Amino acid sequence: MELPSKIFIDGGDPAETHEADELLKKAGFLTGVTGQTTNPSLIAKRFARESGIMNQESGKPKVSSENLIDYYKKTVQEISRIIPEGAISIQVIGDPATLTTEDMLTQARDRMSWIPNGVVKFPATTAGLAAAEVFCQEGPVNITLTFSQEQAAAVYVATKAHNYDVYVSPFVGRMDDRGENGMDVVANITSMYRYIEVMKRPKVLTASVRTVAHILYALWLKSDVITIPFKLLKQWENEGFPIPPKDFIYDAPGLAEIPYHELSLDVDWHEFDLTHDLTDIGLKKFWEDWKVIIQ
Repeated sequence: MELPSKIFIDGGDPAETHEADELLKKAGFLTGVTGQTTNPSLIAKRFARESGIMNQESGKPKVSSENLIDYYKKTVQEISRIIPEGAISIQVIGDPATLTTEDMLTQARDRMSWIPNGVVKFPATTAGLAAAEVFCQEGPVNITLTFSQEQAAAVYVATKAHNYDVYVSPFVGRMDDRGENGMDVVANITSMYRYIEVMKRPKVLTASVRTVAHILYALWLKSDVITIPFKLLKQWENEGFPIPPKDFIYDAPGLAEIPYHELSLDVDWHEFDLTHDLTDIGLKKFWEDWKVIIQ
């Protein structure tokens, strides 16, 4: 069976990636795991757990930022060996208050030297899109922490000159958490991109999925990619890997609707409003999780 969406694993554990790849292949899908998304929080927490680097008496960190970056590098290299044809997203990292476009570009060029199948994750901010606008001509990019149709419109315009794949990652679960229907953002973005030639538009990567219903609706919408945590993949397996019927209806009781907006895609990307509090919160959390275990 061929799914309408590629399946990525959301995490930073090579063993989970390998098991997920086997699960999907055994399920009869034509491909297994076709990619991996990683983020600083998951990598930092796994490093802390595996290495025991936290000083239990003082709670002070024991490693340098270079140690943690090296661990990140080795982790994605191991994942790359498991899925050598997959796309593996690697995030730029830094204090969101001071991380500049040039900082991101420097990191991006280093990240692309780690593995041949890397995709650099930039945040859906002004500095992040400015970096992506340049780097999309040098390598694949993934615009992460996207929470609005307007941010996705800016991603399309900013990366029109891309020479490599561009992904845009709407985070649905985090919107659900505060009472908004996160899947509406995926539906709105896919509708907005519908009339753009496939090779010219960003690929919609449905992220922060929390339920099998999220997976089913993303499949029904024909989201280009769905990135799924391993625990949720196992739940989907336990339910028999259901696929949405043609008349599938996504039911999200209690969640506020996010309406579709008619947006012109023939303007400069700086004219779009990129601000979103969940983008800011996400970047802050990534950085806090990272810096808590470094000197």
